[in-house]
Amino acid sequence: MIRRRVVISGRVQGVYFRDTVRRAALAAGVSGWVRNNRDGTVEAVLEGEPEAVDRVVAVCRTGPPGARVDHVAVSEESPEGLRGFTIRST
Repeated sequence: MIRRRVVISGRVQGVYFRDTVRRAALAAGVSGWVRNNRDGTVEAVLEGEPEAVDRVVAVCRTGPPGARVDHVAVSEESPEGLRGFTIRST
């Protein structure tokens, strides 16, 4: 089990980015959350098997149609045992 915090910048709000990440996480069996930040970035916390988390991070690097990803920052954190995946409000 691993945990990654991902912060995505670019044209990532208002293009269904959060829902795209949520769907990818659910399909991969990854737990965590995703939210829009006030600075225009999207932030996600992903917990799961390394290969599954990597698949969701890969989705974050491209995003949905209409998105433009300029930068993706990925940091390692200690897993907390999250269950399920939610879209959080700012």
